[in-house]
Order: sequence, then structure tokens, then C-alpha cells
Amino acid sequence: MPDTKVEDAFFDRDLSWLTFNQRVLQEAGRTTVPLLERIKFLSIYSSNLDEFYRVRMPVLLALAKLRKKEDNSVNVDESLLDRANEAIQLQQQEYGRILKTNIIPELRSHHVQLIYDEKIPVQLDEEIERYFLSQVLAFLQPVNLAEAKSSFFPNNNELYLLVNLTVGTQEKTFILNIPSNELPRFYKVAKGDETFIVFLDDIIRCNLKRLFKEATITGCFSFKITRNAEIDLKDEYAGNLAEQIENQLQKRDFGLATRFLYQPGIPQATLDLLTEKLNLQNANLVEGGCYHNLKDFSSFPVSMASLSNASWPKIAYPPIVKDQSIFDQILAKDILINPPYQSYDSVLRFFNEAATNADVAEIYVTLYRVASDSKIVNALISAAKNGKKVFVLVELKARFDEANNIKWAKKMKEASVEIIYSVTALKVHAKIALVKRKIGLRTVYAGLFATGNFNETTANFYTDHILMTAHQGMLREMELVFIFLAKREKPTNPDLIKFNYLLVAQFNLQQAFLALIDREIAQAQQARPASIIIKLNNLEEKILIGKLYEASQAGVKIQLIVRGICRLEPGVKGMSENITARRIVDRYLEHGRVFVFHNGGKEEIYLGSADWMNRNIYRRIEVCFPVLDQEIKDEIKSMINLQLADNVQAVALDKDLNNVPIVAKGEPEQSQYRIYQFLKSKYEEQHR
Repeated sequence: MPDTKVEDAFFDRDLSWLTFNQRVLQEAGRTTVPLLERIKFLSIYSSNLDEFYRVRMPVLLALAKLRKKEDNSVNVDESLLDRANEAIQLQQQEYGRILKTNIIPELRSHHVQLIYDEKIPVQLDEEIERYFLSQVLAFLQPVNLAEAKSSFFPNNNELYLLVNLTVGTQEKTFILNIPSNELPRFYKVAKGDETFIVFLDDIIRCNLKRLFKEATITGCFSFKITRNAEIDLKDEYAGNLAEQIENQLQKRDFGLATRFLYQPGIPQATLDLLTEKLNLQNANLVEGGCYHNLKDFSSFPVSMASLSNASWPKIAYPPIVKDQSIFDQILAKDILINPPYQSYDSVLRFFNEAATNADVAEIYVTLYRVASDSKIVNALISAAKNGKKVFVLVELKARFDEANNIKWAKKMKEASVEIIYSVTALKVHAKIALVKRKIGLRTVYAGLFATGNFNETTANFYTDHILMTAHQGMLREMELVFIFLAKREKPTNPDLIKFNYLLVAQFNLQQAFLALIDREIAQAQQARPASIIIKLNNLEEKILIGKLYEASQAGVKIQLIVRGICRLEPGVKGMSENITARRIVDRYLEHGRVFVFHNGGKEEIYLGSADWMNRNIYRRIEVCFPVLDQEIKDEIKSMINLQLADNVQAVALDKDLNNVPIVAKGEPEQSQYRIYQFLKSKYEEQHR
């Protein structure tokens, strides 16, 4: 019998996510990572933590309230909020240690002086004062805290200074904005061989006397407020969804405060006054450092090749063949694109040629997160203006991308693109595109199946897989998905649509994956080789995890690569001792979803958009698709094997949710570098 009951064998999703951010922080502290890349990891960590406070902390705070209700029937872990806060506090302490004892001294060894929590050097005074008077002063808007409740609302995640002062015998407190959205957060000054980097915060601090001329400054402290980011959408809206989401977006930054982050030293009386005036009674009061929003390190104004990652020029694939369209190449053979190792140009070419190719009659595509300056959307607009039927499903509920998606949807509508929005209770997360060509009397399909968004910006740093195919069976099933999406309704009879190739959430995806695992269980029970390899961003859904536990107990070897949330507990005796789990954090964000089933030696491989989370399985339209071309299968398997061999950037997850370094056996293996070399060598071999 298992030592652990299945119903108890799940990590908490939020604590698991925090261990992922801990892994990001570890990269910032590794001296083997180039210095400027470590600063970027500090930025990523901070950005991630802000999102946690906006999206997940409201849930933890709500659960903490639930546990206090006597009539509450929900099973709530009483320690969860405290454990999350403790983990964050320890990480923040480590963040400060890395920055102060690692990053800043090393910058100084390269003649870069980051002025951090210290007085600005005297030799910069004249230039700093000039910059303040000519550039900064125009953006400053002091507010008397005594009047703040009626006249002032601090914006989400924006920076402020709390200034205590005396004017004669009167004590006053002002709130002063730090305009880091309007001006660069860092100001760079070159003096001889040294480059000085000064925070905008400090430029304002040292010029406060110019704002409060008759006052004596008695204290100055930075703070910011993080607010709940959830948009309250009912299951079904009547009327114009885009308009109603726009209205909700205007309210988002006025959501309840989930965190009040402040510089140490604020007098308790001032803190109490702030809490009252800014309605912070239900927020987490978090004592931080002198500076907040260190996600701004993403724009750190220093560029040195010697302190950055070595360049990996993108591989041009597939090659352009003279007098052949991309559709002719796809018709000849399936093509797999692996950004960012390989150039995204082929995907742009697919949409560009569809827009102008005389044979193309119709284009269908789903858009989840659109680039801010999207070449793909511009191609779709051109296609519509060129007389082609263009059908676009725009997902308006892609968190933090709603406004950008609405903007592009309006532009496409103006160009006569047929725009469809998903129903509010069902996000469309599938990444699919279909092109119909008229060749004589025949209609020939070509399409894209992807693990990531059709977004040329994120394609520069998200690892994904995009299958270009003319497999008519798969594409006919893709067309069924688009026909369903056009109806704008939740599936009430999913069995009416039959899929033989595709796995589609809300129809057959969960059932198909359960059946694929059952097949491996049957093989193991007959003492035959049985194995599963799964690569995901997040693993949460309990039914699928429970089936993996069952497979482990039957003897199926299961290898997981899970970047973020992993609720499955690996290596538990009698439960999951045949399951290993690892995560990889490196220069690119691991984003592709890959599923490999041994199948008695006749391996089946699926790629797709779906993580195994409740939202993906139960509240989204997702599409996973089989890899049928043997050469592409071999390519995917080679890349997965390189990741399973990684002993540099990979860590193992243990049964206590720790990131455990993998002990190198033999030569160091860094999977992203090895994958780049593998794809580069393959390309060069094909072009000898």
C-alpha cells in the first residue's frame, strides 16, 4: 500500500510557484551567469512577485478569512498564508544580499557605480540638479496626506515617497510621486573612467528642498501599493463583450490593495495614518528595502558584451526555395520551427504570403497575446483588404493583455476582418491557424499548430514549437474547432464532434491523456517497457496527477519537466517513486508543452497549448496535436533528451518541494546551449 494517500499527495500550488521564483532568484546569484544577465534575473524575480501579489495573494487572503468562519465547510490549510509570507520574506532577504554583496561590488570592478542606498557623490551634484530642474520637476505632484482620502488614490505598483516635514510649529506629511513610468528609472552619468547609475528616487530625494522651500524635512520613505488584478466577469455577458471588458480594465487598477510595501523606519503614527487614509486595513503590510519596483532592472542602462550572454544568432529555417511559396514547401513535407533558436521569420512569412498569394481564399487564426506592434495582425489586415475572407478569434481575457488585444481587434474590424470573441466563461488558449487555398477545383489546406502565442516579440525569448503542416485530416479537424468557436457557446454535447487526431479541451483532451496513460499502465502490468515523458509549464489538475501516481505504482517510468507550478509530489515511496520532476531556468523561458508515450516502442508524441491545470482542462479551449513525421519526432525526442540530461541549469524537485541541484555525472550539459548547437548542426548538414 502507498505510504501517502492520493488525496493528500499534492503540493500547494502557490508554495510551488514561489519555489519557481526562488529558482529564478538563484540564477541572479550564480557567478557563472554573466553579470548583466544576473541583473535581468533580479528584474524577472521582482516582476513575478508583483504578479503573485496581484493575482494569487488575493486568493490566500480570502482563504485566511474563510478559515475564521465557524460555519465554513471548505478545508483550508491554516498555515498557508503564513508559509507563503515566510517564503517571500526569506527570498527578499536573499535578493538584498545578492544585490548588495554580489552584483554591486562586481559592477564597481567594471567601473560602473550603482548608487544604492547611499548619498549621491558630490561630483554629480551639478548634473543631477540640472536634470531634476529640466526633466523631473514637471512630473511631480505632492499631495497632503491629511487630504489624501478624498483627493488621492495611489496607482497600482507605482512608486511614491512619503515625506514628513515641519513648517514652523506644524508637522505635515506629504505623498510625492516618483514618475518612473514617464521617465527612466535610472539616470546615467559618465565621469572619467567611471559610469555612475543613479535612481530617479534619489534624484528626487536630494532635491526635496526645491519643492518644500519653507519646510524642514524630518523623514523621507518610499512605498508602493499592489492591487488585486482579477477582472470580475460573470459567466455570460449580454451585449458587447469588448466594451464591457474595457470598462472593467478601467477599474482594475482601483482594486483592493493586497500589499503595502514600504521602506523601514516610517514612524508608527505615520504608518497608522497611511493605513487609514489609503484604505490599507486588509492589505499585507510588508517592510521592504529602500527601493521598490526593481523589475525596472530590465532597463538597466549598461551594455557590455563581455558581461552579457554570448550571442546565439537565430537559425534561418526552413531555407527559402526559389520559385516556391511557403505553402508549396509545407505541402511537400511537415516543417517544425523551434523559436527562439530558429528564426520566427518563417511564421511571419506564412501569414504574409497568405495575405498576398492569389490562391489563398480564406484565413482563420486564434490570437491570445498579440505583439504590441504585430506584423501578423498587419498581414491579416492586408489579407482582408486584398479581398480574402479572414476570421480571427481574439481572446479578450488574456490577463494583462486585454487592452492591447482590444486595440488590435478594433483595427482588424475596421479592415473588414471577421472578429469573434470567446464567451466569457471559456478562454480560447489554442494556438492554431488555417489557410485555405483554391488550386484548380480543389481546396487545399495548410496550417500552423503551436505551443505558444503567435507573437513575434515573445518568440525572441520563449522556447516553443510550431508545426507547419498540410496534413488534411488534422486540418479538417482544426476547421471543426473554428466552426465551433464561431458559434460562441460552451459545448453542451462535446461527443457530437469527433476528433481522431487532435486533443481538444472541452471535448476529448483529458479523456485522451487518461487513455494514453492507461495504455502505458497496461504495458507495465504485462512486464513490458512502459514510460512517459511530459514537459509542461504547470502541473496542477488532480485527476491527471492521480493517474500518473497510478502509473508509477504500476511500474511506469515517468519523467517530468515542469517549469513552474508542480503539485505532483515525486519520489514518494509507494506512491510516486517511479516519477522524477525537474525544472530548467536559463536564458530563454521554457514554454513548449511536450508529451511522449512509449507505446510498446512505437512512440507517440504530442505537442500543444495545454498545461495540466484546472483552468486549461475545464475552462479553456486548448489544442494538442500529434507529431506524425518521423524526422520531426526524432528531432523533438533529441531535444527532450538533452533537457533530461541537463546538469547545469536543471534542478530536481524533491518530495519536500525543494530545488535540488543535479550532481553532474561526466561533462557539464547545458540543454539550451546543446539544443542550439544541435539545431544549428542539423541546418548546416542539410545545406552542405
